Amino acid sequence: MIYNKLVRDKIPEIIERNGGKADVRVLSEEEYKQYLEKKLDEETVEYHRDKTPEELADILEVVYALAATAGCSREQLMETCRRKHDLRGGFEASYLLISSE
Repeated sequence: MIYNKLVRDKIPEIIERNGGKADVRVLSEEEYKQYLEKKLDEETVEYHRDKTPEELADILEVVYALAATAGCSREQLMETCRRKHDLRGGFEASYLLISSE
């Protein structure tokens, strides 16, 4: 079966441990960014379909990897998130902005 998609680091090992053969290659930096963006779209579609915490965790893992390609660590990303939350709030209040003047 041909996939041509980005997979988690341990997937080739898991395939081979289960008796399969995994044909992989390491992506260039530019390819890696492109495939991460595709993976984010894929995981978002899966979340919309399944609505599980596991799919949200997959999205988060891809976001962390994308941040790393921009030189931003998980900790820096979370600090940016906290800072934005402190300044602008989160989404807990469920506000839908209808209009503004």
